[in-house]
Amino acid sequence: MNPAPSMTSVLSFPEADLPERLGPPATLDAAQQEAADELLNGPRRGVYGPFRPLLHRPPLLRAVAKVGESLRYEGTLDAALREWTICVVARELSNVFEWDMHLPLAAAAGVPSTALAALDAGQPLQDDLRADLRLARIVAHELINQHRLSDKTYAEALQQWGEPTVVELLTLVGYFAMVCWLMNVARTPGPAT
Repeated sequence: MNPAPSMTSVLSFPEADLPERLGPPATLDAAQQEAADELLNGPRRGVYGPFRPLLHRPPLLRAVAKVGESLRYEGTLDAALREWTICVVARELSNVFEWDMHLPLAAAAGVPSTALAALDAGQPLQDDLRADLRLARIVAHELINQHRLSDKTYAEALQQWGEPTVVELLTLVGYFAMVCWLMNVARTPGPAT
């Protein structure tokens, strides 16, 4: 069995070895059970990650799940760009769950292992990385750290992708930042390997 990606990661994940503190409710009321059943029968096929703490608020769980499903299963971003961007957000926010979940998906989508290793180590990316992946890292970094995009980055993003894709990419970054923050506070464990 291969070790979990977080166990082989260069940078630490602060909550990786701490006990979960905002897990799912010990017993589910009817609304919580209905929300859990919807996840089990939907594309996720389980109640894991941010949906563990979100089970406390079924209407919020449903809304968050729908946004995530729209981005992951109905979005227009190619798989490499989507999964790479999710990994960038997970690394920027030191989130063990999203990193462990999406690192293999990014590799399977064709993101070069050298780029993923550089991201993991917080190092500069290689010069020959796809331009859209390089730009997505800048976009996510600026959004998370400066809460906006510079005029230069915004102009490059519009030229690279056009307005509809820029909107989708910004929403992807925001969605995964939100669920990473929730799981960081909840100390949600990484996915089972």
